[in-house]
Amino acid sequence: MTSVRQQHAIEIADKFRISNLDKCRWSVPSQYGTGKYSVTILGKSSHCTCLDYEERRQPCKHVLAVEIYRARQDNPDGPKTIPESVTATKRPTYRQDWPSYNAAQTNEKDQFQVLLRNLCELVPTPPQTGKGQRRIPLSDAIFSATFKVYSTVSGRRFMSDLRQSHANGFISKVPHYNSIFNYLEKPELRPIIERLIETSALPLASVETDFAVDSSGFSTSKFERWFDHKWGQERFRHQWIKTHLMCGVKTNIVTAVEIGNTHDSIMLPSLLDTTTSGFDVEEVSADKGYLSYNNVYQVMKAGAAPFIALKKNSAISFPRAEERHGWPKTAAWRSMYHYFQYRRDEFLSHYHKRSNVETTFHMIKAKFGDSLRSKSETAMVNEALCKILCHNLVVLIHEMFELGIDPTFLPNGEFG
Repeated sequence: MTSVRQQHAIEIADKFRISNLDKCRWSVPSQYGTGKYSVTILGKSSHCTCLDYEERRQPCKHVLAVEIYRARQDNPDGPKTIPESVTATKRPTYRQDWPSYNAAQTNEKDQFQVLLRNLCELVPTPPQTGKGQRRIPLSDAIFSATFKVYSTVSGRRFMSDLRQSHANGFISKVPHYNSIFNYLEKPELRPIIERLIETSALPLASVETDFAVDSSGFSTSKFERWFDHKWGQERFRHQWIKTHLMCGVKTNIVTAVEIGNTHDSIMLPSLLDTTTSGFDVEEVSADKGYLSYNNVYQVMKAGAAPFIALKKNSAISFPRAEERHGWPKTAAWRSMYHYFQYRRDEFLSHYHKRSNVETTFHMIKAKFGDSLRSKSETAMVNEALCKILCHNLVVLIHEMFELGIDPTFLPNGEFG
């Protein structure tokens, strides 16, 4: 079966002109018309100047395109397909612990409610004074809202699950489905859910030492419209909520989260501070969006090694960098830069752990949806946080059966 990378290689070989520079070097045009890349093939070893090869250190689509080109040159009358030598490479596979996986999946819903209730019990309910109907306990409200997000169904259809939770003693009373929506509208709920996310990750503090950071968006039901004067027509697009998070690269547990449509680089220090408060951080990997003198310094200051992708124009030190950023930050930058230049393969092997944060976002969106049902911005933020809290609890359930851990949240019972 031909992979996507191999399909792109066939398209390059079919549509573009590949030039033979010498016996072992070829010039391959970019598939998107953004320039050309130099491919070197010498025996079984190969090299390409594109970023994909630099990051993966494996044959990219340009190398595969040259292989196709060479095969066609040797046999012009042969089939116009990718040669067998190129398709022989197999993707790495990883063994699944099926007994543990099956046990986690078949018990997930029951264990999810148990863990969620243990977490919610840490949340104190503010006293209510004066006359009027008594509000439902805050712990019950958070349990109901998070369990509703976990169910991925509408509020009305979710009520049967909520009645069963009440029968099992997880909540003191069954709230109306409108009450669940009303609580998601409360801005004071946001810091509480953020704290619950951080608390839910603590049982894996002895497992996770390497972390990755990235951001992604959740689409909403709202649209924004504007008139494009350049093209003389009205345009529109979905509004979205941008989520920044840091996660462990072994279990994909989320250790810190920030929500806001801000630049990625600005968010790394706060995510790192939150993570270091409960975890021993040894490595932090991130893409080029997080590259800055300050971020490299902050990671090293926390006692960890930064593995942040460098840009094409990255240099050992920009003019007057020490004057602008100070000696500690430029020294940290030079340390990481030299690591990349002189031990590149080792650097990239650590950097590629960053792909686990992409997996984390995929896990959240595939299981709990990539869109938000809430209408107001406050409720959207709280709903997105509930998705991440659900993800953490599901990860914990899996590790309970695979690693045999017994999650205990805040043994001292202190909830900030």
